[in-house]
Parts: sequence; C-alpha cells; structure tokens
Amino acid sequence: MDDVKAIFEPQRVVLIGSSRIREKVGMASPQLFKSVIYNMRKFFRGKTYILDVDGKAGYNKLSKLPKIPELAVIMLPPRQSIEQAEKCAKMSVKALVMITGGYNDEQRQKLLKIKQKYGIRILGPNTIMGVINTANGLNTTFERNVMPKKGNIAFISQSGGVGACLLDWACFYNIGVSKFAFVGDKIDIDDVDLLRYYGNDKDTKVICLYMEGIKAGRNFIEEARKIVKKKPILALKGGITQESAKRAKSHTASIAGSDEIFDAAFKKAGIIRVGDIEELMNAAVALSKQAPMRGENVAIVSNVGGPAILAADAVVRNNLKLASLSERTKKKIESLYLGVDATNPIDIIADARAERYSKVLNLVLADKNVDGVLIINMLKSCFFEPEDAKVIPKIAAKHPEKPVVDMPAGGEDFALVYKVLGKTNIPLYNLPEKAVKALKVLRTYGKIIEKH
Repeated sequence: MDDVKAIFEPQRVVLIGSSRIREKVGMASPQLFKSVIYNMRKFFRGKTYILDVDGKAGYNKLSKLPKIPELAVIMLPPRQSIEQAEKCAKMSVKALVMITGGYNDEQRQKLLKIKQKYGIRILGPNTIMGVINTANGLNTTFERNVMPKKGNIAFISQSGGVGACLLDWACFYNIGVSKFAFVGDKIDIDDVDLLRYYGNDKDTKVICLYMEGIKAGRNFIEEARKIVKKKPILALKGGITQESAKRAKSHTASIAGSDEIFDAAFKKAGIIRVGDIEELMNAAVALSKQAPMRGENVAIVSNVGGPAILAADAVVRNNLKLASLSERTKKKIESLYLGVDATNPIDIIADARAERYSKVLNLVLADKNVDGVLIINMLKSCFFEPEDAKVIPKIAAKHPEKPVVDMPAGGEDFALVYKVLGKTNIPLYNLPEKAVKALKVLRTYGKIIEKH
C-alpha cells in the first residue's frame, strides 16, 4: 500500500523528459515535457525536480538531485524510459508513472523485471496522463491549467482518451474529484491495487472505473466486494462487442474476455454497471451527493404537467414505483393550495414559487410511503425563478435518509438553476430520464448495501 500511496501522495517528484527529442510517432516530445512541468509547478504543493536528459532544463542526472524523490514521472521513448526506470529503481525511488506508450512485449518484460528486482511500483506504461490528486495538487497531465475541483469522486481509466473525456466533463460541470488514475497497459499496478487504495482513501466517497479488460479477475471481485459495503463502485466497460474487443487488446494490452463474464463478475462484486460516459458521470454525482434509496417508491413534485408525466413513465420503465401518498399528505397539500391535485405525480401548477415548493416538498418527504423525490422546476412558461431553488437543499436536509434529485429541463433553464444549486448536495439533470436513472442507481446501491 505504501508503494501505491507514493503515486498519489509523494512529497518529492522528479519529472524525466527531454527538451530536444523528436519522435515521428509517439507522445515523447518537448511540448509534453514542458506542459507537465508547467502543471506540476502550478498545482503541486510538494517539491518538483526536473531532469532533462539533454541537459537544457533542470538537472541532467538523477545522482545530482538533492534528495531522493518518492515518485518519478517518465516521458521518454521506450528504450530511454526503461534506462531511466532502472536508474530510479537503483536509487530507491518508490514508484514510477510511465506516461508514453509504444512498448513492445520484450520492452514490457524488461520493465517488469526492473519491478521484480528492485520492488519499485510501476503505473503504465502508456498512461498518457498519469495521475491527479486534488488534495495535494499532484497533476501529471499535459493539458495546461486543467485541474478539477476538489471533491469525493475517484476515477480509474484504462484509456487516456476516455479518461480525458471524463476529466473534461468534471471540469466543465465543476464536479468534485478526489483522485484520477490513467492506468494504460497495467504491467504492474492494476485496478485491484487502485481499488484497494481508493477504498481506504478518506477523500473518496465514490469510485468510477473505465475498463477494457482485466487480468486478476478473482482478486478484483474480492477487493470490490469489501469496498462496496462502504463506497459504491461504478463501472463502464469498453470492448463489449467482438469487433471492439479486438481493438481493446491492441489498445492497452488488455485481456478483454466475454461481456457475459464481466457482467456476472460485476454483479457478484456489487459493482454498478453503466452504459456510457454520461451515465457514469450522472450516477457518480448522485451517489456522491445523496443517500442510497431504501425502497422503490418515487414521488414527483413538478410545476409543469407534461414533463411530470414523462418522468412518471421513466419511473415505471426503470423498475421503480410511483409512490402512493397517504390520504393525510394529499389532504394537507390540497387544503393549502386549492386547485392542486395531490395525486402523484404532483403538479403544483406553473405559478409555484419557493414557498409552495418548500411546503409541498416537506410534506412529501415526511410521508412514510415515499422513498425518494424527483423535483421538476421549469422556468420557461412558469413563474419559477432560479433563486427559488434555494429552498430545495434546505428542505432536503431535514430528511437526509431520503434522496432528492432536481430536474430543470432543457438547456438554458438547467444552466440557470445549476448556478444556484450546482455547489449544493442536490444532483441536477436536464431530462426526466436522466433524473430517474439517478434515483435508480441510488436504489441499486441501497440494495447492494442490504445484500452485502
């Protein structure tokens, strides 16, 4: 664990690259080297050493460093990377992040022998962007100034491209991230090592995986089963068709295996499987902000009729149930607001503002027949203002055991309400189906906890 910890929590890091090298094909370049240096100097709160093998920037030999770093980030072509990896291992550097790819099997074996001989831990090769830790500012990516907000969602991505998409999404929507690992070829450190580390990481509440294949299947299931008791794990699997599985094997040297085997493994481990990148992010946000749902019964509170009906359809399609409100709750709502029919989905009418949402939501959440609530608050064609949304987290906080998700439909309406609620513990979605799927994942995790 200490060695994997060195990848995320080093006090000293050495960046090893070249200010001159030119590869015809490959990531080793002065541009990448300079950009990683830029990000590390800007964000990392530990000590950063620069080792330029061509001697133009910083040190030109490892032996000249004032102190031995715990972590080395290597950004050279395979042959030179292996040379530097061995030098680092001999100096008792604890871990390596191998950014660049293009390794053949013989070169991978050489790296593995270095690991076995010296006990150094290796992430990669072909990680492309390495690691991020928002707690200490560690950032080995080469996208300048890209640093997600500190939060509690951790990522493991076997693909640099998928990981970059997830990172972009997190930055664009200001989603809080704890750790990010781009694992590449996984010759040493793999999903099991990273799951174990994330499972014990106090800053991580939700773990997200993008994977194309796995080598230690049984260990993976056993580790995941321990973790899901306290933290949900979400998985997006690439290479599920025969055609893409062939590509996945050459992409990150992965063993893909049949999709049915992975599906069964995920279920056995208590891992929640998602279908695409957006679903992964939407589910992660829901799980990071709200409690698991302890039953199937969903209430819908809306200021518009049509979207509420679409949401009700989505509830049933996703194997949840429309909650039957108690007579007491219905009578109370209808006595407060004449003209409102308190049958679920509850249409509180287009002139509803903060006060009406506040009272109705409080009554609905207090109802013993309700396990979770989907709120719809449209602005266009309604009197609702973005500031009115402030009452939602206040009322939800009074009923912490029942999850609440919010759905300001569309584009502009969503953006305006997101400005008000984005930093609160209320997850927001721009379509009824997405909001219902968020509640479904909260229910799924509720069942996993009950079972495990």
